Amino acid sequence: MAECKLPVFAVVGPTASGKTALAVEVCKAIGGEVVSCDSMQIYRGMDIATAKPTPEEMQGIPHHLIDFVDPCENYSVARYCEDAKRAINDIHSRGKTPVICGGTGLYYSSLADNVKFFDEESDLEYRAFLFDRAEKEGAQVLLDELREFDPERAQFLHVNDLNRIVRALEIYHTTGKNISAQNLESKLEPTPYEFRTVCLDAKDRQFLYDRINRRVDIMLQNGLLDEAKAFFENENGNTAVQAIGYKELKPYLDGEASLEECVENLKMQTRRYAKRQLTWFRRDGRIKMINIDEESDLLSRALGVFQSGGDVI
Repeated sequence: MAECKLPVFAVVGPTASGKTALAVEVCKAIGGEVVSCDSMQIYRGMDIATAKPTPEEMQGIPHHLIDFVDPCENYSVARYCEDAKRAINDIHSRGKTPVICGGTGLYYSSLADNVKFFDEESDLEYRAFLFDRAEKEGAQVLLDELREFDPERAQFLHVNDLNRIVRALEIYHTTGKNISAQNLESKLEPTPYEFRTVCLDAKDRQFLYDRINRRVDIMLQNGLLDEAKAFFENENGNTAVQAIGYKELKPYLDGEASLEECVENLKMQTRRYAKRQLTWFRRDGRIKMINIDEESDLLSRALGVFQSGGDVI
């Protein structure tokens, strides 16, 4: 007799693709609650830069794993999986359906594939050594080293993903196995969930890029500069400081560049991030892609995938 798994729906995709709005509509249609899958929306106070949904955007739908971690605190993917599973199980216990929503590919894949994490893979002294090297030599040097023994992992990391680069190097140093091999071993235990997932995409890349550019303009109108200034006035952790929207504006706040230059760089970095997000999700053939520039009824399309089962993860 086949094992009965708990159904989990998911709406993933790049920034500015409309994930939050669709997830809320899905929840209203099926009696669901949102479980965030965003590595930056977890932090308190980082509202505008992370496009954290407002109460108006939530439309009364409960949202879990948003705005609950202090920016000074480093938050790991392992902890995310623990918190997400707890939220999923709680939602199911109340007769509701969990709807994962977000664009952090590593969080989503680790949760969907039931990746296991092992504390013995930590070496805090070596980790500090790597961060010191990154400061002196640059993160690109570390990424190049990672590519030598784990090209699969390095392919999906950007030079700005310093924490993840360091973590991959640390795991290899402590275990003698690269993180890709570790991930294969950690997926041996089947997931207790039945994931049915859609990814919002755009056939015309410029269509998505225009949405990203407009979102940045709206963020600035809503007070992104003041939020960035307040962020840098406080001591914040290595993870939170990676948020796109703050570091790109810092040269302006420090008087080292014009606002126009920083805004253009912010838009460019956000577009590059969206491209990396799509690369991550497209490699998973179990995810159903939906083009937002071609589909006239996103809700019906998503519900069709969820209710038909699609390719179950």
